[in-house]
Amino acid sequence: QVQLVESGGGLVQAGGSLRLSCAASGRTFSSYAMGWFRQAPGKEREFVAAISWSGANTYYANSVKGRFTISRDNAKNTVYLQMNSLKPEDTAVYYCAADMSIMAITRGGYLEVWGQGTLVTVSS
Repeated sequence: QVQLVESGGGLVQAGGSLRLSCAASGRTFSSYAMGWFRQAPGKEREFVAAISWSGANTYYANSVKGRFTISRDNAKNTVYLQMNSLKPEDTAVYYCAADMSIMAITRGGYLEVWGQGTLVTVSS
């Protein structure tokens, strides 16, 4: 089973960009679909983006479509979330997750592996 560690969060002004990384340990990383979720203060965790094991298929929440891009490098055991045109409402703790089913990721709920999260704060 993989273990996940997120990085790249921080403070950014509205309109700015950040790239989050999620490094995975374990030799089975390329077998997993990967996803990003976020949880804002006082709100439930929500789906942000998902990518299939090969990278051929991606899915996005409507709120980030056109602004965020998910990608992966299986040789580096890493999945990325490029976030552009950030808005204050993007402020949240961002989590990466892994599961054998990309559709399970898009539905949220129970997933096999979660990271510990990284905080993104967007100032207005």
